[in-house]
Amino acid sequence: MATVTSIAGGAPKPVFDILAPCFLAQTGYRHNALYDSMAGIASRVAAHEAFDVLVMPVPLIEAYVKDGIVQPEGRAALANIGLAIGVKSGGRVPDVSTPDAMRRALSAARRIVHAPPNATPSGAQSDRVIEELGLAGELAGRVTHKVGLAGGIAMIASGEAEIGIFPKSEIATAEGVTLAGPLPNGLQLIITYGAGVVAASPATGPATALIQFLITPENRKVWLSCGFDLPPA
Repeated sequence: MATVTSIAGGAPKPVFDILAPCFLAQTGYRHNALYDSMAGIASRVAAHEAFDVLVMPVPLIEAYVKDGIVQPEGRAALANIGLAIGVKSGGRVPDVSTPDAMRRALSAARRIVHAPPNATPSGAQSDRVIEELGLAGELAGRVTHKVGLAGGIAMIASGEAEIGIFPKSEIATAEGVTLAGPLPNGLQLIITYGAGVVAASPATGPATALIQFLITPENRKVWLSCGFDLPPA
């Protein structure tokens, strides 16, 4: 039985958790899904760690195609994801519908968590948002940098952080976390996740099958249910 090993950022995890058993049932192939920050994935690829499929923002996939690391055939855009605000379930849900409302919500929070700016696109955008709202000085010392799957989401659920900024899928599907809303227009970042087969993979057939499985009309519904939107046609 072939196993397809993929590596992705944290955003697609809820989708892969749902679809992995279906992929096995339909194809007989196992999906071994690994997760890391974008910086971590880049380091692991550079170290020649063995993967069959890379799941990353489309521009990064295209760069790997140019470098010969990802095959040009079989790659696909999977889905779009934006950033959102999460708070501990059961508490007050702040208004984050406009830049001014979001400025007030962030200013009132005693602790904010988002991914490290140098590790993920969401972390870089979160840092940029705080700067653009004029809160960098005020919030110095109140912001914790932690990847969602590496404890960032848990900080929200426990109440250790009053506000978290992460991809919508990580917040919307997390136990103990309530989605306050997406980042408002003008502050939002939309990431199109893509997938490509690693050129050195010994399982290119099953890897290609995984990518095609992820974009079937039926499975697109799972992406939507986890907070994603359909990618550009």
